[in-house]
Amino acid sequence: DLIIAFGGGVIGDLAGFAASTFLRGINYIQIPTSLLAQIDSSIGGKVAVNLPRGKNLVGSFYHPEAVIIDSNMLKTLPQRYLYDGMGEVIKYACIKDKELFKKLSIINNEAELFSNIDEIIYRCCNIKREVVEKDEKEAGKRMLLNFGHTIGHAIEKVFNYEKYTHGEAVSMGMYVITQKSESLGITKAGTAKLIKELLIKFNLPYQIPKIRTEKLLEAIELDKKSESDFINLVLLNEIGDSFIKKIDKKDIDRK
Repeated sequence: DLIIAFGGGVIGDLAGFAASTFLRGINYIQIPTSLLAQIDSSIGGKVAVNLPRGKNLVGSFYHPEAVIIDSNMLKTLPQRYLYDGMGEVIKYACIKDKELFKKLSIINNEAELFSNIDEIIYRCCNIKREVVEKDEKEAGKRMLLNFGHTIGHAIEKVFNYEKYTHGEAVSMGMYVITQKSESLGITKAGTAKLIKELLIKFNLPYQIPKIRTEKLLEAIELDKKSESDFINLVLLNEIGDSFIKKIDKKDIDRK
């Protein structure tokens, strides 16, 4: 038997998680239909479901037999969900591909985006492939793929996964974390501004809404990159050059 996951990221994660547990593992194929799923969640083997306490807290590493991507499916999406996926595209450019960032910067409208979409999808998938092949179980370098996600997941959790899409929350996370690391002299000056301009271009938010700090910190505590007294944050030296910084949890509020 074979399970086919035909849909967006939720469908892919749910079907993949079921496939990983049923009969201790059954073959499945991913046919992602959203940009977010095509470039990110359908590849790399992470399948999971949410718990009330946080996102993706129950899951497996379980790879599909194949991933079949048809970019024409993206033309069926509401515009908000097309741009939702662009949040993750920008993430890939920030962490590993300065040329992709430049390419995105000169795209002026949706028609130009669609004329370049196959190359964009391929470049993002290739970055993820290279990272996952070196660190399948997220023991080290795979954490780079979570740039913007520590704050992004916390925002999703605080708003009960209803107000913001994943790509929107990650977009805010990328900008805010870069703004902070830039102010601390860690990231090259002007990097946050470049990210902000690209987010605005693709109708993505960059400012965190008003949230009580303790609620945000409580959600961050449950982040999967958290370990005992530390949390691993993904930061940029500059566009296209990322690294992992271990931060003491008691310093998170201050920083």
